[in-house]
Amino acid sequence: MGAKRGSREGFTAEERAAMRERAKEQKAEAQKADGESQVLAKIAGMPEPDRTMAERIHAIIKASAPSLSPRTWYGMPAYAKDGKVVCFFQSAQKFKTRYATLGFSDKASLDEGAMWPVAFALQELNAEVEERIAELVKRAAS
Repeated sequence: MGAKRGSREGFTAEERAAMRERAKEQKAEAQKADGESQVLAKIAGMPEPDRTMAERIHAIIKASAPSLSPRTWYGMPAYAKDGKVVCFFQSAQKFKTRYATLGFSDKASLDEGAMWPVAFALQELNAEVEERIAELVKRAAS
C-alpha cells in the first residue's frame, strides 16, 4: 500500500493549490484570446472608414502597450489593465457622429494638473496622429 498523500483524493494541499493556480492561468489565457477575437470581430463589423481606423489603432495599442488586454466594452473595442478598461475606440457610426473617438477611462494614467483630456476626436490617421496615440496609450497604461 502506498503512502498517504494528504487527502482522500490522493493530492496534497500544495498539489491542489498548484492545480487551482493552473486552472486560473488557463482561464485567463482563454479570456485574453477570447477578448482579442471579440475585438477583432467588432472591428470587422464596422463600416469604412471606421474599420480601417480601428484596425490601425488596434495595432498601435498592441505595439505600444502590450500589457493591455483587448476586450469589448459596451460593444466597442477596448483595452484593459488588470481587468479595468484603460482606453477604447468608438466608431463614428455607432452613435452617428461626425468623428470616431479614442477615449480613456479614469484608470488611465493621463493626469496633468487639475484638468486633462480623456477623449480625442479622430477623423483620419496620419503619422503624426499615430505617434500621438502611441504616446498617449503608453502613458495611459503605465
